[in-house]
Amino acid sequence: QVQLVESGGGLVQPGGSLRLSCAASGNIFNINTMAWFRQAPEKERELVARITSTGNINYADSVKGRFTISEDNAKNTVYLQMNTLKPVDTAVYYCNANIIGYGTSAYHTYWGQGTQVTVSS
Repeated sequence: QVQLVESGGGLVQPGGSLRLSCAASGNIFNINTMAWFRQAPEKERELVARITSTGNINYADSVKGRFTISEDNAKNTVYLQMNTLKPVDTAVYYCNANIIGYGTSAYHTYWGQGTQVTVSS
């Protein structure tokens, strides 16, 4: 079993910054990808940023130049640095990881519980 625990959400004024963290723990042999998704009220969940084990990174167009995804492989942790935040960034942010465990034969996708980010004056 694998757990993803997010932290770092909160209330911030427009133009401000937040840093989200997501730590993976449990039965982990290898992590293929880690990513951040978000879901605003009455909208579908969307990909914000993804980083692969080979270092490939992609971002949603709406956050390019403002958000930065990074990882600490030793800690099985992924970060999302969010700068120049806008009210449209308000959403619940979810961590996502594609992981294979010891003694298993396939990768599985796991989700965190979500952390609220609210951008408002």
